[in-house]
Amino acid sequence: MKKLVLLGALALSVLSMQAFADEKPLKIGIEAAYPPFASKAPDGSIVGFDYDIGNALCAEMKVKCVWVEQEFDGLIPALKVRKIDAILSSMSITEDRKKSVDFTNRYYLSPAQLVMKEGTTVSDSLDELKGKKIGVQRGSIHDRFAKEVLAPKGVTVVPYSSQNEIYLDVEAGRLDGTVADATLLQDGFLKTPAGKGYAFVGPQFTDAKYFGDGIGIAVRKGDKAELDKINAAIAAIRANGEYKKIQDKYFDFDIYGADPK
Repeated sequence: MKKLVLLGALALSVLSMQAFADEKPLKIGIEAAYPPFASKAPDGSIVGFDYDIGNALCAEMKVKCVWVEQEFDGLIPALKVRKIDAILSSMSITEDRKKSVDFTNRYYLSPAQLVMKEGTTVSDSLDELKGKKIGVQRGSIHDRFAKEVLAPKGVTVVPYSSQNEIYLDVEAGRLDGTVADATLLQDGFLKTPAGKGYAFVGPQFTDAKYFGDGIGIAVRKGDKAELDKINAAIAAIRANGEYKKIQDKYFDFDIYGADPK
């Protein structure tokens, strides 16, 4: 009897492994220069909230995650030419991007904000920014926002390939500040030694025209099967506690955000 039970368990295990193996790996594009969402550990491995969420989603969908590193502004082109199957790299859901890709439901929500020298005054009018140099990540929603909203205020907008490069130039005094996701700025700069003497200034930026409806996972236009699978997996890890476990590893607040009323 024990042998039969053991053989039955073994058969189920083999079938489960076979089902996992039969599923095509999911190639996910990510830019690993955006802590705490995605960055490189000393051993060269990718770490961060986005990476952990992606792995949890793949486990839920019973597929193998294959992570493909790419600079942020090359992610959508890589998706279009099928180098990757999805983008999970803190990409905001915007109307402009929806013309090129389809988005899942959001997996987190965070406003944008300016970081400059502590004590800098910036009012809602943003007039005090005239003559300032502000760094943005090339191809990001903050890039478009800065060029369309800050530049007309007299700001010199300087695009960079990664947020980490921006931090270096802010610290070195080559930039007056940066505008980016507030959570990213808090954990990736302000809480680090390099961020000493800097602070959030001015208003939070939440205009849906630029900042969309939160952060989602992008798939190829019309790929409804992949979209539905990922949406179901997001709902599942939210329901089973896996999402909260990952969130609590990185943040001391609910990064998913409140649903619209």
